Amino acid sequence: MNKLFFRLLVLLMSLSLIGIILVQVYWFNSSFRNNDEQFRFHVKQIIGDVAEKLQKQEEFSYFDNFEKLKDSTGRDPENEDILEMYYVRANQRTKQTIIYSNSITAQDYGSPFFDKKGDSVFGRGRSYVAKRTTKIYNHNTLENAGLQHDLMPDTQIERSGELESLKKAQYEIWQKDIAVNMPIQERVSTEKLQSLLEAKMEEYGVKTPFEFGVYSNGLATKVRSERFVYDKYATYSHPIFSDNEGKSRYQLLVSFPQKKKFLFSELVGITVLSIVFTLIIIIAYSSALNQLIKQRQISQIKTDFINNMTHEFKTPIATINLALDAIKSPKVSSNPETMARYLQMIRDENKRMHAQVENVLRISKLEKRELEITKESNDIHDILEDAIEHVNLIIEDREGTISTHLNATRTTVLLNDVHFTNVLVNILDNAIKYSPERPKIDVYTENVKDFVIIKVKDQGAGMGKVAQKRIFEKFYREHTGDVHNVKGHGLGLAYVKRIVDDHNGQIFVESEKGKGSTFIIKLPLIN
Repeated sequence: MNKLFFRLLVLLMSLSLIGIILVQVYWFNSSFRNNDEQFRFHVKQIIGDVAEKLQKQEEFSYFDNFEKLKDSTGRDPENEDILEMYYVRANQRTKQTIIYSNSITAQDYGSPFFDKKGDSVFGRGRSYVAKRTTKIYNHNTLENAGLQHDLMPDTQIERSGELESLKKAQYEIWQKDIAVNMPIQERVSTEKLQSLLEAKMEEYGVKTPFEFGVYSNGLATKVRSERFVYDKYATYSHPIFSDNEGKSRYQLLVSFPQKKKFLFSELVGITVLSIVFTLIIIIAYSSALNQLIKQRQISQIKTDFINNMTHEFKTPIATINLALDAIKSPKVSSNPETMARYLQMIRDENKRMHAQVENVLRISKLEKRELEITKESNDIHDILEDAIEHVNLIIEDREGTISTHLNATRTTVLLNDVHFTNVLVNILDNAIKYSPERPKIDVYTENVKDFVIIKVKDQGAGMGKVAQKRIFEKFYREHTGDVHNVKGHGLGLAYVKRIVDDHNGQIFVESEKGKGSTFIIKLPLIN
């Protein structure tokens, strides 16, 4: 059940993390699309405003020129009545008759504009004038006079003036008819168009480089920026200079070479924060998952450790109990040699249990930095020979051999002889224990620069890649099928690693399954 719960927890955490990442990606894409739409909307407004401003500026230019010409002719206009309207109203109560008349006349200016070649450019100009008259007749004088033309009204009000709306409409129609036949470069310059676009871009906050061009019926004109290139994904268009029918043969095209970069820059701040927070979540998730896996491994290692320690203590305890029972026997107690043998057996098993307890306490003290290690100048070859002497009985019992190849010429090292002897004994003991047949061990020394290298090579079972990475971890033991076929509890090599590190040295292992292992220790020499 615990294993199932652990897998379910990991699955839910993984799905949650993937969901968060997918939501972040969706949000980014959605924000990018929204920015793109907003950018498109602003650009359309900008181009539309520029097109309208160009049209108005051109109309104003023609209007201004015409007004100046009209003022400079010095000629009376020719009048043509184009409309006259009358409105008559009689009030029986007040005995008043009101006659309202409105006449619209077109004042024709006969002098045309001419260009440099003498051709007519502007044609004839007109100004529309409205004359409004109100006549009031009291006491039915109009009826008594028989509607005589020479009858004077009691009150007469006259108003006159130009009809600006008609004049403006005439100007616009007239100007568009003339301008439509002019080349585009005479109607607008590249510099003017550049200036108008820059001003509008600044107004709308579109701060990215742009290029522009004016096309006529799909063909490029001379009015364009130097680097303008049409790109259907980053180019926007709008008609300019429409004629009197609302049609235009010119299109203003504006492209943005760095459009994507600009849109990304709008999101860069929030995107960076999103990525940072997502990375924090990923790191926290990975760390939590790693801790969970380590806790499971530690739990398993501790279980193995307890099983091994129990096994390690059960055998000596059982042996001691048997020896004590044997001593109680009159036959044994009366035989001094047999008594001495059983007593030695009890002493050896007691020493063995004491050694196991010492290993555990030693590792605990190393972790708490409570183990005092005093270092003195020692010859590494002497330490090696002492360690080999410690395991000689074991190697002889297994009918194995230890061969030494002490090639180092500089061997003086600053170390603690007791602890470093224990280091070498542990490595040699492992080489013996993990040799399934008669142990054959080679010990080498050599000098590399200012270091002495110690190699302990066996021809035992070897180990896999995973075991090589974890062999120096506390409580770790590689499984060999039967948990108890090799005695130990995963503390010896952890102790070795701690002592070598404390001597400013390094320890490595090279191994291959079925081909043995080589432990390499690198220690600094005393100069």
